[in-house]
Amino acid sequence: MSKPCTSFIKQLNVTLCSFALVFCSFSFYSGPIFSDDQSAFLKRKVAIARFSNETQSGTSFLMDESGDRLGKQASDILSSKLASTGKFLMFERTDKDEIDSEKIISGLESEGIGVDYLIIGSVAEFGRSADSASKVFKRTKNQRAYAKVNVRLVDVSTGRIIYSEEGAGEAINTAESKVFSKVDAGFDQSLTDKAISSAISSLVSNLVENMTNSPWKSYVLSKEDDLYVIAGGQAQGISAGTKLVVYKKGKKIKNPQTGAMIELPGKQVGHLEVAYSYGQDDFSEISFASLVDGLINEDFGNYYVSDK
Repeated sequence: MSKPCTSFIKQLNVTLCSFALVFCSFSFYSGPIFSDDQSAFLKRKVAIARFSNETQSGTSFLMDESGDRLGKQASDILSSKLASTGKFLMFERTDKDEIDSEKIISGLESEGIGVDYLIIGSVAEFGRSADSASKVFKRTKNQRAYAKVNVRLVDVSTGRIIYSEEGAGEAINTAESKVFSKVDAGFDQSLTDKAISSAISSLVSNLVENMTNSPWKSYVLSKEDDLYVIAGGQAQGISAGTKLVVYKKGKKIKNPQTGAMIELPGKQVGHLEVAYSYGQDDFSEISFASLVDGLINEDFGNYYVSDK
């Protein structure tokens, strides 16, 4: 056999061996590849108090039988936008005159409603304006509504305001008519909702981010046979197989500089895996979970569970 032919056969053998090694390297691992984040998002519970109306306009189009139509519109729009994200369970407070966060939190606790956050807001500014311009054969009328809203986010566990923001928005409607027409378009009432919606839209993203930055948290309620009962169920995204981390609450100390009580970070003591959930509504849902590892003592009030 000639030397060129022998050289070609050797090169061919090396190439075939390389392909074989690559094939084997793929064949040795046949299991699925998982991403780092496989946990389902667990919903936070949020209560919204009716927005107060801090505007100077006391005209009839801003008022209803409770004395504040504009404030109710604002709280309804915010509730709808937050609910549409799929990240929250919304609980509306309909107190007509109550805007004090401590009293609202006290009312929630007395009714047995446990929420993570309370949103208090106000309509700080609202106005309407109209202008028109005439040309040779037509007249243009511009109607505007402007709104400014303020929101404050309260951590219910501490009663402290952890975030606040101001948002502003404007809605415009332009109508054209013939110069000699006697018909004049009335003010577009939908501009009120649109202006408030625009103002709230400008701050929703940051509000959502602040409420989802902290880990989801729930509590150990009881133990039935070999299963632990925790608050929350399917409405919050908990399902069979959900794995949760168990923490023992940290010690509470007083800060002499501010007089505030501070709870030190909790200590991880074990893991739970949800077996099944039970409950008729968002208020009563509970889940039963088995202890995968670690230790939970009978004083369940000293523990909480989290998704991280």
